[in-house]
Order: sequence, then structure tokens, then C-alpha cells
Amino acid sequence: MSPWVQHIAVLPVVIPLLTGVLLLFPAESRRKLRITLALAGSLVQLAAACTLLYMTTDAAPGIWPAGIGVYAIGSWPAPHGIVLVVDRLSALMITLTSILALPALVYSLARWDRVGVYFHPLLQFLLMGLNGAFLTGDLFNLFVFFEVLLASSYGLLLHSGGAVRVKAGLHYIAVNLVASLVFLIGVAVIYGIAGTLNMAELGVRWAGLPVGDRILFEGGAAVLGIAFLVKAGAWPLNFWLPATYWVAGAPVAAAFSIMTKVGVYAILRMGSLLQDPAAPAPFGGPWLYGFAIATILFGTAGMLASRHLTRLVTFTVIVSSGTLLAAIGLGTAAMTGPAIFYLLGSALATATFFLLTGMTERIRTGRPETATAEDQPPVTYTAFSVGEPPDPYSEEDEVGIAIPAAMVFLGLMFVLCVLMVTGLPPLAGFLAKLGLLAAAVQVAAIDDMAPNAWLLVGAILASGLGGLIALSRMGIQLFWTVSQRTTPRLRLIEAGPAALLMLLSIGLTIWAQPMMTLVNSAASSLHSPQTYIGAVLYGEGDPAP
Repeated sequence: MSPWVQHIAVLPVVIPLLTGVLLLFPAESRRKLRITLALAGSLVQLAAACTLLYMTTDAAPGIWPAGIGVYAIGSWPAPHGIVLVVDRLSALMITLTSILALPALVYSLARWDRVGVYFHPLLQFLLMGLNGAFLTGDLFNLFVFFEVLLASSYGLLLHSGGAVRVKAGLHYIAVNLVASLVFLIGVAVIYGIAGTLNMAELGVRWAGLPVGDRILFEGGAAVLGIAFLVKAGAWPLNFWLPATYWVAGAPVAAAFSIMTKVGVYAILRMGSLLQDPAAPAPFGGPWLYGFAIATILFGTAGMLASRHLTRLVTFTVIVSSGTLLAAIGLGTAAMTGPAIFYLLGSALATATFFLLTGMTERIRTGRPETATAEDQPPVTYTAFSVGEPPDPYSEEDEVGIAIPAAMVFLGLMFVLCVLMVTGLPPLAGFLAKLGLLAAAVQVAAIDDMAPNAWLLVGAILASGLGGLIALSRMGIQLFWTVSQRTTPRLRLIEAGPAALLMLLSIGLTIWAQPMMTLVNSAASSLHSPQTYIGAVLYGEGDPAP
């Protein structure tokens, strides 16, 4: 393999870091330069992510024989050095992150990026944290990248004025600071017992710990798992999520739609490496499964109780997290592939829905985001004293051309989003839920797992029905029964990103078979951790002793 090719693995971290730093230098008035840098950085990230995904597949033999690439920072090998690990799952996640970020960035150019300062650098640093969290091979750097993405998300959430947004933002910051402290405590306990934080080496040492040390290790893993469940939005640790996503601006909420999946990814990754002899709670087993079912029911109840579209969509995020955690909690390889496919479809659907909410809100008022915007200066303009902010509702400041038949476009997009979120045919949401249901029925054939499998089947069907009822009611209110309804003036730069994400969802439906092959191979790799451990600790492609 060429020495230059191996450096591609670090690009998803380096590119947003450099782009974010460069975006700090131009003045806010140099808008074209800032937009050019942001778009160029996002496009290069997407190209790097797609390249890494290709390099992990069977279509690229000889690059990484085991489909797993290990990049040792400073040429210090694991477990003593910092390593980035690219396998099919991590490559899928960074590709999904890049795909969601680009439409969110383009959408923000219509008006959102100008209601505060440093929007573009913060978005790039968020991408750096997300990509690093998916690629890192050790727990401490997972903590570091978590902090990078969280610090960026604090600024993005507060990127406008309004007491409601500031209040929700402070709650979000407080909860995540506590979760970060819990995370650090769990990491410290694990390191004190196992003597390492490299995830691959933990998979080796975990099985050989003495009984007394194993009990302490399980305690540290439980503490660490609580932090991951907070990030994943699992009940009862998700009380912060509905208000946070509700008050975030449409492009920010779309970018945030991948953030709960970081917690799910961490649980899935650690659970797969610690599955011999059995993953400690809550990385698998009845504890994780119980939390997951409660999360699905909580999210379904929240959807039925919501009277605002954005808040309703936030509860669909909770339902998707619960569904993924329940599939992981069953602990069988048959559930993992459909769960990853469901993750891809649900992230695309919720991101599209969040972008759509920024446009449908104008049906009632003619002004965007009235649920949270207030007539006072944005926080960042006040804090940094950079002058008067532009009016986000001024037609003179809007970018792009208006699209005709706005109500037709919004109605069609709303229906497609409902189909995706609720899992109705013919889109990918239906295929994902059908795969989960089929796998659950297969698991139900195992006598001791039958009750849990059938409970998951019932929870998935109930959440789909609850979502259909809630979203149908919301659609009637938005498009049929609104008195003094205003036909919104939509810009192509807003409608285009939402349409692109929906086209990707449709593409996921059309090419479902090759995508299922890819996610099943990722699932197979997860349930064969010896390959991952061997690649990280003993050399590329070698099996673990």
C-alpha cells in the first residue's frame, strides 16, 4: 500500500480541524470567502469519507486485507500509542456524518449562519469531534472527541437570541458536563483495573481478569455506559433532548440528528469487543434491553402528546435511539445488520424532517422559526461585540431564488418524511423496520429469547402506529385546517438540501440490496472482534492470538 494512501484515514479529523481554524480568520463581512472555505472543506471531507468506505469493502482488495485500516499517530503502535481505526462501521458513520453536514451547511446559507458569529467554524469543529469519535481506537480519545463535539454543539445551539433557546442551552450544557464527568470516572476505573484504554486490548484483557478485578471492571463499565446512554438519548436519561432539539435552528437540528447515534455507536462498539464471555451491563443484556424498550414507549408517548412539529420530530429521534438500543440489547448477530440499515435511514429521515420544519413554520406566520426566535439581539453578537446582526427575516438578505408551488413541495416532502419515519412502504424506512421485524421473529424461535423478541416486535409496531397518528394529525393542522394560512416564500437554497436528503433516502430504497450486503458485512465484522483486535494489536490482517 502506498504510504500516501494510509494517511487518508486521518483526513476526516484533520480536514475539519484545518477548515475550522481557517474560518476563524476572515472577518464576518467577507462572507463569500467564508462560504467558499466551508463548502470546500465539507466536500473534501465527504470525498475522504467515501474513499475510506470504499477501502474497507471487498471491492478494494489488497489495500486493507481484513477490511480494517489502522493509523498510528506518530508511528507509535497500539496499545501504547494513539490509533485511528477504520472498519466498515466507522467508515459508514463518517460517510453518513459528511452527507448530513453538507445539506445542513447549504441550508444555513439562506439566513441562519448570519444570526450569530462563528457558525461555520463551530460546524467544522462539530464534524471533527464526530469523525474522531467514530474513528478513535481508545477510550480516552473518545472522551476527547466527545468534548470537542459537545463544546461545538453548545455554541451552535446558542447561535441566536431568545430566552427560550438560552434556557434550553444551559440545561443541555449542564447535563452534558455531568455526563462528561461520569464518562471520565468510568474511564479512570477501567484504566485502574485493566491498565489500558485501548479498546482492542480491553477486548483481550477483559476475559482474563480475576474475579475480584472483573467486578470492579464491570462497575467502571456500568459508569461509562451511563454516560453513553445519556449521549444516546435513552430513557430516563433523555429529559434534556426534547427541549434541546426543539429550540435549535433547523440546520443545527439536522446536524444534531447524528449526535445521539454517537452514543449508540459507542455502546455497539464496546459491546462487540467485550462480548467474550458476556458484555457487562449496559453494553448488552437485559439492562440495555429494558432501557431501550422504555425509550421506545417514552418516545411514542411524546409524539402523541406533541403539538408542535419540531418537538414531534425530536421524539422520533428518541424512538429511533430506543429501537437501535433494543436491537443491540437482544445480543444476536441477526439483529445487527438490520439495525445499522435502520440507523442510516432514520438519520436521513430525521435530518430531512428538521430542515422541513424550518420551512413549514412559515405556513402559520410567514416568518421562519417563530417557536424559538425572539426580537432581541443574538447571544453571540452581544458577547463578541461585532456590531448589529442582520435581520434574519429580511427578503433583501435571503439567498437564492424562490421556488414555485411552495405548498405542493412542502406537502410532498412532509408525506415522504412521514413514510420514512413511521416505516410505511415503499421507502427505506419500511425496509429497515421489516428487516428488524424479520430478525426479531427469527430470534423468537430461541425459547429463552422469545418474550423479549416479541416485545420488540410489538414496540416497533406500536411506535410506527403512534407516529402515524401523531404526524397525520400534525399534517392536517398544517396543510388543511390553518386559519389565515400564509403561503411561504421558499428559496431554492433551502428546498434543495431537504430534497437532496430525501433523494438519498429514495436511493437507499432503490439500492437496498447492496446496502444490506454492506451493513451485514459490517455486522459480521462486529461479531467477530478477533479480526478487529488482530488488526489493531498484531498487525494488519492478522488474527488475534
